[in-house]
Amino acid sequence: MAGRGGVANNTITGIATWDGIVPPQCSPNPSILKLSANLTWVLAHDPLHDDIDVNKTNGIGPGMAFANHVLDKDPNFGIIGLVPCAIGGTKISEWERGTFLYKQMMRRVQASLQNGGTIQALLWYQGESDTERQEDAKSYKAKLDKFFLDVRDDLQSPMLPIIQVALASGLGPFMEIVREGQMGIDLMNLRTVDAKGLPLEPDGLHLTTAAQVQLGKMLADTFFQFLPSGPIVSPVGSGAPRKCSNFIFDILIVPLLRCIKMILN
Repeated sequence: MAGRGGVANNTITGIATWDGIVPPQCSPNPSILKLSANLTWVLAHDPLHDDIDVNKTNGIGPGMAFANHVLDKDPNFGIIGLVPCAIGGTKISEWERGTFLYKQMMRRVQASLQNGGTIQALLWYQGESDTERQEDAKSYKAKLDKFFLDVRDDLQSPMLPIIQVALASGLGPFMEIVREGQMGIDLMNLRTVDAKGLPLEPDGLHLTTAAQVQLGKMLADTFFQFLPSGPIVSPVGSGAPRKCSNFIFDILIVPLLRCIKMILN
C-alpha cells in the first residue's frame, strides 16, 4: 500500500518526483491516525509511507481514501489508526516468517497493540515483482497462503479478516500466473478486491491517483462486509488512540471501536 499515485520519472534525469496533489478523498482527518516509523501515533496524511518506505518516492495510495470512506459510510465509526508497513519492489519471499520485513511488520503491529486494542483486518496488495520469473510466479500461491496463515498464527487470530488486492499490473510477463494464485487462495475470512482495469500511470505499472482513490473505496466497501452489525467498542489505554480502529496496511506496489489494525503491504 506504499502508493505511487502522482509519481512520475523525469525522462532526462530518471529521478522520480511526486506532484504533491492530494485529492479531497485523501484529505487529513482528525479521526484518522497512523503509527509512525518511531512507533508513535500521529495525524495521518499522504504519502502514508513517507517515513516507512524511505528509499522510494511515495505518492498517493489507497489508505487515506479507504479510511475516509469508512468514516463517510459510518460517521460514528470512531478514530481509525492506520499501521503502514509496505516496502515497494519486494517479492513475497521477502515477507516470509523470520525475514527482516516480516519481523519489522510484526514489531509495528505489536507496538500498535500496546495499552489495548484489537487487530481486525489485514490489507494486502503485493506481487508485481513476482511476475518477472516464472519460478516465482508459480510458487506465489503457496508462499502467499503460508504468509497469511503465519500472520494469523503469530497474532493468535486464526480468523483475522484479510482483504487482498489482485494485481492490476506486473513487472514481468507472468502476471496472470500470480493473479491465478491470488484468486485461488481459499481461506476463511478472506476476500479479494480485483484492481485489474484500474487506470495506470504512464509507466504502465503503478495506479494513478484517481485509481488509488477508487481502490481505497473498494477496500472500504469490502471491509464493511465483515461487519454486518458494525464494530464493537472496547477500551483503549492512554498510549493508543481512544476508541480506535487500527488498520495494518501491508500493501506493496511492484511488492477497531475495537481497535482495528490493518497491515499495509
